[in-house]
Amino acid sequence: MDDVAIFLAVFRGQGFRAAAKTLGLAPSTVSERITALEVSLGVPLFIRTTRSVTPTEAGRMLADRMAPLLSEMRSVMNDVASSQREVRGLLRLNVTGAVMVDILPPLLEQFLDRHPLLRVEIMVDDRLVDATAEGCDAGIRYGEHLARDSVAVPVGPRRQRLALAAAPDYLASRGLPVHPTALAEHHCIRLKYSSGALIPWEFERNGETVSVNPAGRLTIGVNGASGAIELAKKGQGIIAVFENWLQPCFTTGELLPVLPEWWPEFEGPWLYFPSRFMSAPLRAFVDFLKKVQSMPEPLD
Repeated sequence: MDDVAIFLAVFRGQGFRAAAKTLGLAPSTVSERITALEVSLGVPLFIRTTRSVTPTEAGRMLADRMAPLLSEMRSVMNDVASSQREVRGLLRLNVTGAVMVDILPPLLEQFLDRHPLLRVEIMVDDRLVDATAEGCDAGIRYGEHLARDSVAVPVGPRRQRLALAAAPDYLASRGLPVHPTALAEHHCIRLKYSSGALIPWEFERNGETVSVNPAGRLTIGVNGASGAIELAKKGQGIIAVFENWLQPCFTTGELLPVLPEWWPEFEGPWLYFPSRFMSAPLRAFVDFLKKVQSMPEPLD
């Protein structure tokens, strides 16, 4: 089973060096263990060249079937470790970077305070992946990216908005757009996913929907969103990101809202996981989220 775990690390990392770094092993050790596994199975699992490591059909079959089994085994071990009064073990989450700014960190702080014997490992990934296939107990994504056969529990605010903003100096020099189509005449700061696709700029008002695709003077990956906001504060253009990310800048006046009547609203993030099993750490986290969601919001 250790060799299978090493195999899955190579499969996910698409190479021996990446797997060795993840596992804390020497690349030669990883290579030797994979060779031993191939010999014991009697089939090659990877096609090795000087430039790449590609899984064979047998390798893909092994990964598809063993990944969920190892996840379930880990859940069983965590349940045994949590069979006493205190929940303990490891909770692994695969999350989109959008929730790591101001949604998930305060929730994790409260959760860990309640369960001091638990450990949490976060994998930040903006690709659309199967969280359990990646070796995680659950994932956090937005609703349109959830698998149909998964159980989903709400995380954080139930409604969010995509907001436009710019620095006061920029708007003083370039003018305030009066319609989304006018954004094409402005310097814009665009964000794109790790896949290379730009985050769409789609706006709506009174039933009217407008999609614009301005050429970004600056284009930055979503993992650099905080830097993109800083550049917007320096007057480099108009930015479109989550309203909750921009609220502190609105409060200080470093950024001003642009076309707020056009900001589209969408559903907040969800924790999702397969329905077939739930580890004790995951069950504790789900129970915690349900309790937090049921609490009344504080009065201003």
